[in-house]
Amino acid sequence: MRNRDDADSLDQATRDFISARPQLFGIAYRVLGSVAEAEDIVQDAWLRWQNTNRADVHEPAAFLATVTARLAINVAQSARVRRESYVGPWIPEPVDTRADPQLGAERAEALDLAVLFLLQKLNPVERAAYVLREAFDYPYKQIAEMLETSEANTRQLVSRARKHLSSERTEPVSSTAHRRLLEVFLAAAQTGDLSALENVLTEDVVSYTDGDGMRGAARIPVVGREHVAKFVAAFAPRFWPDTEVRWVEANGRPAVLVTAGGNASALLSVEASARGIERLLWVMNPAKLDPYVTSLQQ
Repeated sequence: MRNRDDADSLDQATRDFISARPQLFGIAYRVLGSVAEAEDIVQDAWLRWQNTNRADVHEPAAFLATVTARLAINVAQSARVRRESYVGPWIPEPVDTRADPQLGAERAEALDLAVLFLLQKLNPVERAAYVLREAFDYPYKQIAEMLETSEANTRQLVSRARKHLSSERTEPVSSTAHRRLLEVFLAAAQTGDLSALENVLTEDVVSYTDGDGMRGAARIPVVGREHVAKFVAAFAPRFWPDTEVRWVEANGRPAVLVTAGGNASALLSVEASARGIERLLWVMNPAKLDPYVTSLQQ
């Protein structure tokens, strides 16, 4: 039978974990771009926390964040191999951020779906360093300890990540302007209006479709204003009839959830700048949409 001290210790451990949990999920999700994998890591962190000699831990939140970051890096390294067999582009799983706009962070950095998509091109350690610094504002020295590297190397990791992102994307517009551009695109897409589509797309726009081989999902990115406009217009007669369009929030930005017969068929998110729409991200993989729809129903 457990004594009172053991029970009190576990109660305090539970409180510490519950308090840190939003941040732990936020770290894991940003590094991995997968809700299910992030949830698994948070559960693993809880099990490790239960089995840790907590008397030696002076800062529970920092300890748990370290465990989570290291677990996320390990999973990301193995996920890279698994995703080589993924059919077509892989887009991070969208999350409804209405309940937690920052997703456990001090600020909503590294949360935009387009940013997460670009972060996947970095190696897992660079990704983790960037997330811990930009989203959670950890000092470089502490990140170095968490990632078991030097402070100088940590600064380089974050710097490389910043440079990669800045070279791949332009300054995003406000949420209001973002929605307005998406509204114009949506109206033009539904009617197949080529001229209107071209007016809202940038010259070097890229359309990515994540369907993992499902029928109707493009398996390669479509590049350039003319090609993307024609691509979107061509599937309009097959895609939009008998569907319902619902405005939602995905990763802190306005997005569109398309349903047919009560089932989600796509979530459309865009990256938009003052130039227009830079990227179209069509998430059509049902495994990525089902959890999102469930969150909307709660």
